[in-house]
Amino acid sequence: MKRINAIHAIILSVLSLYIFLLPSCDSDFMDLYPKTEITDKEFFYTVSDLETYTNGFYSYIPATYADYGSDNISVHTGSISNDQMIVSMDQVVIGNISSSNIKGWDNWNKLRSINFFLVNAGKATGAQADINHYIGIAKFFRAKFYFEKVCFYSDVPWYNRPLETEDELLYKAADPRSLVVDSILSDLQFAVENIKPDLKTKTRINRYAALAFMARICLHEGTYRKYHQELNLTDSYKPFLEKAVWACEQIMNSGEFAITGSNGAAYGALFTSPALDSNKEIILQQASNKDLGISNNTNTVLNWQWSLSRSLMESFLMADGTPFTQVKGYDRKTYTEVFENRDPRMAETICYPGFKRTEESLPELPSIKSGGYGQIKYFAKDEALRGGWNLDYTSLPIFRLGETVLIYAEAKAELGTLAQTDLDNSLNRLRDRVGMPRLDMNKANTTIDPVLAAYYPNVSGENKGVLLEIRRERRVELSCEGLRANDLKRWAAGEHFADNNQGIYIPYLGAYDMSGDGKPDLAILPSPDDTTPIAHLTDEEKKNLSYYYLKTKDGADEGFYLSEGTKGFVSFIAYQKNPRTFVSPLYYYLPIPKQQLLLNPQLKQPFGWE
Repeated sequence: MKRINAIHAIILSVLSLYIFLLPSCDSDFMDLYPKTEITDKEFFYTVSDLETYTNGFYSYIPATYADYGSDNISVHTGSISNDQMIVSMDQVVIGNISSSNIKGWDNWNKLRSINFFLVNAGKATGAQADINHYIGIAKFFRAKFYFEKVCFYSDVPWYNRPLETEDELLYKAADPRSLVVDSILSDLQFAVENIKPDLKTKTRINRYAALAFMARICLHEGTYRKYHQELNLTDSYKPFLEKAVWACEQIMNSGEFAITGSNGAAYGALFTSPALDSNKEIILQQASNKDLGISNNTNTVLNWQWSLSRSLMESFLMADGTPFTQVKGYDRKTYTEVFENRDPRMAETICYPGFKRTEESLPELPSIKSGGYGQIKYFAKDEALRGGWNLDYTSLPIFRLGETVLIYAEAKAELGTLAQTDLDNSLNRLRDRVGMPRLDMNKANTTIDPVLAAYYPNVSGENKGVLLEIRRERRVELSCEGLRANDLKRWAAGEHFADNNQGIYIPYLGAYDMSGDGKPDLAILPSPDDTTPIAHLTDEEKKNLSYYYLKTKDGADEGFYLSEGTKGFVSFIAYQKNPRTFVSPLYYYLPIPKQQLLLNPQLKQPFGWE
């Protein structure tokens, strides 16, 4: 009997893996709903079968470690595939996206796998609490699938059972956003009530992960409805924010989690550690294991295809809690100067002068072609944790308490129920960790930062100042965690997708000390043939420089320029060649591929995408 059970378990593992690795094909609509070879005769005998099947869902929730397409990125010099619905807003704002060339809408096989499980899971024998635990996990993943669809398209067809190729529902019209979101929350409510609060490894969905996801979705939907008039749902935003507060309180009051550490290094360690199992801030993680070959690709965040933006750099406060943009001459400070007396999180996020990889004797220098503010959040200094392409062995947060407390503060501020004690129990715990002054609600509302007010002009009301500061805190604390683009969308701040982002300030052409040791190590020159700006240097000093040129020998551009000619902020030729425009409300959504509308004429393009 034991041998039979072992063989059965192997079959389950192989077959379930087959289900989740089925390729999608956007050329044939029917391929999105293939007839299933595996039936309940092979699956759903025991609770162990349910666990085996749901293990295949975890590839649907990878950790993210970049803010592609948002105002946190200076420029992205590579290409981002729009396969699997990943579309860079960089392409949208230059008009390169249409229903004729966009991909996406073709991953419904994931939903079918989830629904196939949900209609059969009740056939398993065992304790009902154990069965419901795995049903809750499947509903968590169905909620995630549909949340992403709503973010891209708003109205989408809701399916709660697996469909076959002959099913008429394949050709149904999209359901309204309100129905889909209510269904998402129904799934998450079941998940919250039935998934066990197991925190042994934090690599499997637990009750608190479901609560964290509920809080994220409810904040998103509540603020989206408040700030997006085109939905005609403005009157219904408050219940979502109230639910977000409730979900956050379940986590915050559980006694299971805490903001850990007492300095900037503790913040940075959240994103560069080999293991996070014992970290009290982590709710759900993507773990690594070198022995098992479980790795990630976080080494690519530093000086590969992008850097972080001047706009993000300026968002970090001074160490005394005042805005950087209120410092005299802030817009003329060089790379080495901008890091002086700043929020410690800045030097854990942006590559600072003197940053070294353990395998290098010399400090990392700025990549001028991508702006100069390299991303080190998620980049492990220790070479032992970096093994090459997709061979990095750090564990990554998926949900953490830092995000939850910010959701709590923002939701209460939007509801008008925020008190100073709420701030002290949430956002200010993040500031306490890194030794930053606490945010005072009354002060924030009476001395509003004019730069923030201009950046988010649609914020108003008695809590305007504190809401703006919460947005600043969220941008700083959660930078590079893949949340910024959706934040801009839900706040109806889409115009910042079209910003011509910039990098570091260069006061003159010539040689610079970028490492902070007093010696020149990088030069920016007009061209390889014009070395006049460094004529005063010795041959030895010239030999030790890294060179960047505004033009090639042939007079071609090198991808960047200085905003004032021979000085100024590093700016990008790509933005000159491809003017950026944000069209509202159109660009808050993506078009459905035209082929899909030919296959299902009941589908309609969202908000004017034709």
